[in-house]
Amino acid sequence: MIAELKPYSETQSTGSRWLGRAPAHWQIRNLRTLIRHRNERDRSDLPLLSVAREKGVFVRSLTDADENHNVIPEDLTNYKVARAGNLVINKMKAWQGSMGIAPCDGIVSPAYYVFGFDIANSTFGQALLRSRPYVAHFGQASDGVRVGQWDLSIPGMRNIPVLVPPPEEQAMIVRFLDHANGRLERAIRAKRKVIALLNEQKQAIIHRAVTRGLNPAASLKPSGIPWLGDIPTHWEIRRTKYLFREVDNRSVTGAETHLAMSQKLGLVPSSMVQSTLRSESYIGGKLCEPGDLVLNRLKAHLGVFAFAKQHGVISPDYTVFRKLGDVHTEYFESMLRSSTCRRELRIRAKGIVEGFWRLYTDDFYDIRLPVPPVAEQKQILSSIDEQTTDLSTAILRLEREIALLWEYRMRLVADVVTGQLDVRPAVAHLLADPDSMPADADTESNPEDQTLDL
Repeated sequence: MIAELKPYSETQSTGSRWLGRAPAHWQIRNLRTLIRHRNERDRSDLPLLSVAREKGVFVRSLTDADENHNVIPEDLTNYKVARAGNLVINKMKAWQGSMGIAPCDGIVSPAYYVFGFDIANSTFGQALLRSRPYVAHFGQASDGVRVGQWDLSIPGMRNIPVLVPPPEEQAMIVRFLDHANGRLERAIRAKRKVIALLNEQKQAIIHRAVTRGLNPAASLKPSGIPWLGDIPTHWEIRRTKYLFREVDNRSVTGAETHLAMSQKLGLVPSSMVQSTLRSESYIGGKLCEPGDLVLNRLKAHLGVFAFAKQHGVISPDYTVFRKLGDVHTEYFESMLRSSTCRRELRIRAKGIVEGFWRLYTDDFYDIRLPVPPVAEQKQILSSIDEQTTDLSTAILRLEREIALLWEYRMRLVADVVTGQLDVRPAVAHLLADPDSMPADADTESNPEDQTLDL
């Protein structure tokens, strides 16, 4: 169906290098004619809303650690009211597409912009303003010295050209995107299921190796550790304070390579982690050396430990441990990242609100771990690498396929909402086909069937 989409036969200039030409029968209006600034406040009884680049506007859960990075003040009377259908913009991240339509009445940060948005179909309006050409427009309308600190100015955004199809055509575009996005979502979901299965298999191999060794016939003894169970009789049990010591060396110049922690990639140069926040200066940041064990204290319960492969500067909130004696840090990294050990880490972490738990050094020092002979640690690491290489390659391939599907989806949305492709014939076909699958259907895809029949 996608391959059959054609451009509109009659077009007009939009006056924008990012939008190109648009259908001749669409209106082109300045944004200022469609928005009305709102400044209603003092409704702390309404649900708290948040804005994210990936999700638009959504009801913020106070218990979701992954979405709560800012402390919520006790007094919310100064928070702005966003009514259902209002346009909410995070003015400091508009250049990233951090905006959307409020799904219900709620309150948002006083630092956000809230506008009444006069568009016939708010779903179409949201898709349009969050599309890549409009992200570029909002970036141009933002001022600032450094990337990441740009601030969207109202005068700068007022003249952004907005493409306005007839109301019935807006509805047809939304119908088409619902269908296409639904098919793409099911394909992505199927690939993610396969990735989850492969990761489970990979973790099972790692857990078995680091807790039982490589000899399945080895005699075992009780470890005395509830989460660990039996271990080979020739292994020792030691507290981590006899394996590692905390070091706190600081950068004087801040010129060292900045390293960021990723649960998937480990400790890598920050340029490899897209979402990493950049600091103006790394003077005073902690230093790590090759072979160190680095801990993200706020995410220790998720197994966010990393073996340092290079010298660099890291967040001052991380903890750096240096090995004592002849041990392989990578072995203990694998142990601490295992799913069973995470339960112990969660017990040791302290905090009231999930997402703000911290694993302090004294609590880390009290954890008991199995310690094979040094030569066996190296053999275990080699075996893990050999057994999981093919699994890692398959996971990487699926992740790349998912990334390509997301890229395709973003390009498709941009082309459709800006009038580069005419979806009206395709929607007529969908409406005539009673068996067409609605986007919100809760169906399960066969992981082996990755064909997209769009």
